[in-house]
Amino acid sequence: MTPQQAAGTVQDAAPGGRIRGWKATIAVAMSNYIEAGSIIALATSLTFWQEFFGFSTWMVGFVAAISANAFGAAIGAMIGGPLGDRYGRKFIYTYDLVLYMAGTLLVVFAAQAWMLVLGVVLTGIAVGAGVPVAWTYIAEQAPHDRRARHVGTAQLAWSLGPAIVFAIATALVPLGLLGSRLIFAHLFVVALITWWVRRGLAESDIWTAQKAEREAAAAQGAAVRHRGLRELLSHPRNVSALLFLIGVYSLWNLVAGQMGIFMPRVYQSAGVESAASQNLLQVLVWTLTVIATYLGFMLLGDRMDRRLLYGIGAVLGIAAWVLLVFAHVTMPLLVLFAVLWGVSAGIGAQAFYALWTAEMFATPYRATAQGVLFFIARILVGVLSFFFPTLLEARGVPVVGLLMIAFLVVALVVGVLGAPDTRGKSLEQIELERYGQRVAR
Repeated sequence: MTPQQAAGTVQDAAPGGRIRGWKATIAVAMSNYIEAGSIIALATSLTFWQEFFGFSTWMVGFVAAISANAFGAAIGAMIGGPLGDRYGRKFIYTYDLVLYMAGTLLVVFAAQAWMLVLGVVLTGIAVGAGVPVAWTYIAEQAPHDRRARHVGTAQLAWSLGPAIVFAIATALVPLGLLGSRLIFAHLFVVALITWWVRRGLAESDIWTAQKAEREAAAAQGAAVRHRGLRELLSHPRNVSALLFLIGVYSLWNLVAGQMGIFMPRVYQSAGVESAASQNLLQVLVWTLTVIATYLGFMLLGDRMDRRLLYGIGAVLGIAAWVLLVFAHVTMPLLVLFAVLWGVSAGIGAQAFYALWTAEMFATPYRATAQGVLFFIARILVGVLSFFFPTLLEARGVPVVGLLMIAFLVVALVVGVLGAPDTRGKSLEQIELERYGQRVAR
């Protein structure tokens, strides 16, 4: 029995309070709720902060760029991924949410611009460190024939964050900036509860087994080396997987990243002036993403051809933006846009990226690879975030929409052509097929 299979058969709470099974999956998946919630909390409050501090449009782009949506998360990913491979998956969960809570408190009580900026950076670094390791941990602990279902839980949590935060933001619109502060306060409470629960997490079985092998080899006098970033980038199999996943996720995330932080402004440019209406459209998007994640990715990802499922999601996303760019914009059309994009996001690139990244890299490289890919994706989002609000203001939805469509089409082609045949296989089996041997530490 492999470590993943064993993890699927144990009780949720192992002796000594060690949390495993679905409870562990849910506790770790909350990194995604917190990340997405942070992005949307900032997105729904940017206009209020702009008015409160007198920010220019350029400064709005800067704050978005350094947040959990972009550079902040990128820095955290490059810290958390390698540390997760070296010291263990659980190591990250001892510290990341403490940093996150400090950041959210700074935002809640921000009276000067530096407090907002520092709080946004700290929350970004914290979620950047936690999310890649979360995807790694969940995939390693999942039974191999239900890996998509378990990894999909992280996508489900990532979708619930925006759905709930946009709903709260809609209800709190009359409170203005105070409502935005309350949203960040809610994220602080969720992070505190999650941190408390995670104290009982068991370490990844696969990582623990490799650590024991390394220690046994060292005790016998064998040379043991840490396989870090340099070796990740020097192996041809790793490089090809990195390029494939950049094409799948980084390009798609360029679109999703701008939508996550700036979509209310896109709706405004399309003629939807009411903040409540903008938020309700986003509630619809994310509610449908939750539904599609469960009914599509979680229930079908271990059963049907993944190349086909990925392709369906990618096509729906392109169709959504084609409507927004080329059709006359009305409220019914915006509702249709929300439906198409919501379903697309539920079975689309991010869910498959989380799954394929865990499958395509050996255990000694897995979290580091997640960190590198997350870093690249968020850096690209950050660069575009500097220019996106200004470009949207100057050229409107048609121009930025064509750019979004181009990114999505390339991601569709790369994903469909390069999708790996990994469904139903254990991580050990995939490692042997890809590398020709086990990759020891």
